[in-house]
Amino acid sequence: MKKIKLLTLLLVSLSLHAQNKLIVLPNIALLKDTSENRLLRTSLDNFLLLAQKPNEENSLVLESGKVETFILLDEINGIEKSARMKDDFFYKPYLTNVVPLENNQYLIQLSYIGVDNSIPYLRASFELVAHKAGATFQFASPLLRNTAGWKTAVVGNNTFHYRTTINQSTLKEFGKLTSFFDKKLQATGKRVDYYCCDDILELQKLVGVLYKSDYNGRSASVWSSSYRDQKLIVLGNKNETFNHFDPHDLFHDRLSLVVARNKINKPVDEGCAYLYGGSWGFSWKEIYIAFKDQVASNKNLNWKEVKDNPVYFKTGEYNNSADNIVNALLIQEIEKKKGFAGVWKLLNVGPVEKGHAQYYQTLEQLTGIAKDNYNEKVWALVNSMP
Repeated sequence: MKKIKLLTLLLVSLSLHAQNKLIVLPNIALLKDTSENRLLRTSLDNFLLLAQKPNEENSLVLESGKVETFILLDEINGIEKSARMKDDFFYKPYLTNVVPLENNQYLIQLSYIGVDNSIPYLRASFELVAHKAGATFQFASPLLRNTAGWKTAVVGNNTFHYRTTINQSTLKEFGKLTSFFDKKLQATGKRVDYYCCDDILELQKLVGVLYKSDYNGRSASVWSSSYRDQKLIVLGNKNETFNHFDPHDLFHDRLSLVVARNKINKPVDEGCAYLYGGSWGFSWKEIYIAFKDQVASNKNLNWKEVKDNPVYFKTGEYNNSADNIVNALLIQEIEKKKGFAGVWKLLNVGPVEKGHAQYYQTLEQLTGIAKDNYNEKVWALVNSMP
């Protein structure tokens, strides 16, 4: 029985490896040293196979470039799958270029292409740097190489990387708000690097995504990754000189330095971000006025039901969840009575997917607001606000 299981696992492993096998076309200029060429191809093949697993499990990522490369790995993960074709391995990796660099390094370019009825479909093209490491190659995003000549500005534990100029006034404002958030969250010993780009095209090129069909037509985005006490954020949202930042998103970013976002209660996280940072360029006061006018004007609303059946309201052109605003009110109440330590307990009751039992239990311990009296008590909070 053990032999059968081992044989089955081996066959599955070989099947997966065959599905992910790197394809090298005859017209590609490869390395002159055949043994070095073989080693590079084998290492790259294994790297792409490991790229379909959690980032931390990829042993062929260059140790000194993990946080940068994790952004690239997020884009490679699941890249072979085609929902349209109902095929998990429709897109195959093709090696398209190998360029020798300095110090036993090579620039690698590859594309994921699927063919259906003789029509090729390009899913993505990537660029990465191969580093010789003993009897194998390790791989890294070209981000550091692409920004080697950039300038830097340091604000607390944050380093901003930019091409020519940066808005000192915005940096100062950013520094004050990060200090405020970090003090609340007790975020110490963390390091964040920001790369300031004009648009998503520049962002993608810097990190090594030459093209990805997912982003067709998009002009702006922000990408990030984390590794241990490091976080990296690439701003591709008209922010080449850091003229703006969103206090709402900044709270999320600082919280993620302390605890993974998939472990916290998202509505409570959102409530904090609304209360401390507003949203979409609107202040907390402006958002609350819109909430009262558009949602809380309905006196028949049951706030407990709103948790499972979302109700939205608008600020400008943007939708906001009413439950997030209710959580902001609860957070305000908890912080008055228990300080942020109480808010921290509610933040960590676990994700919404696990249900609301722990949420209500913790809320009752902190405020006396229980599941049974939730609707009544929330209405009291809503009505007490001017």
